[in-house]
Amino acid sequence: MGEADSLDAHLDSLEKRSIAILREAKAQFKNLAVLWSTGKDSTTTIWLCRKAFLGEVPFPVIHIDTGCKFPEIYEFRDKVAREWDLKLIVARNEEAIRGGASPQRDRFECCTLLKTQALKDLLAKEKYDALILAIRRDEHGIRAKERYFSPRDEEFKWNYGDQPAEMWDLYVKPSEDFSHMRVHPILHWTELNVWQYVKRKGLPVNPLYFARGGKRYRSLGCRPCTVPVSSNASTVDEIVEELETSKTPERAGRAQDKEKAYMMQKLRSLGYM
Repeated sequence: MGEADSLDAHLDSLEKRSIAILREAKAQFKNLAVLWSTGKDSTTTIWLCRKAFLGEVPFPVIHIDTGCKFPEIYEFRDKVAREWDLKLIVARNEEAIRGGASPQRDRFECCTLLKTQALKDLLAKEKYDALILAIRRDEHGIRAKERYFSPRDEEFKWNYGDQPAEMWDLYVKPSEDFSHMRVHPILHWTELNVWQYVKRKGLPVNPLYFARGGKRYRSLGCRPCTVPVSSNASTVDEIVEELETSKTPERAGRAQDKEKAYMMQKLRSLGYM
């Protein structure tokens, strides 16, 4: 088997497992939704949902709007939502935005109010019993502790020290009470895998990922908390080539106080994505 054939087989295997997880989630939960940031991971996850369910996403697609994202994010969101006929729901914590919550004042408070609380409010209204998220184990040390099916309590808290076992590809819904389940269908992918898959399938890409003036965004977040990294990669092919040799952490361009292991663990235990 040649190198290209080996890569295709690997991507096929990743895709197959993700689709199985998505179909299991759809079978187990009555009121399911998927989160979409417009980044590479969540856009790939939306695509996998379409592939798993005969070309459509049969549940709502949630975009959490903090009010301080890049214009390109909103433009990309609206364009792809139209083209893919997504049932888009935009969640905003208007009260916190009016109250002046911002990364400049307090990043931890900002993430909690504008992201986690916005999602809490939407779940209280819509009563979703499961949410699909596009996180990967290789993305951050704390996310490596996650499971494919991860329960959250009424306060959105994640008990990372006591999680259900997932053995022999059996993903069983726990019997204990929980507010909702977090489902992570691309947990086993890497950043490079995602870009290889984007290239293979010709998926739409947020233009912020492409280099301009020797800089590009490698991980997308709110505008005040995200800075570009040095790069000349201006196409998907060039991004793939860059990642094959890069030793720079994927989230090097995100606000570092929030990215520290303790802070990220604290945020995620409280419901941060």
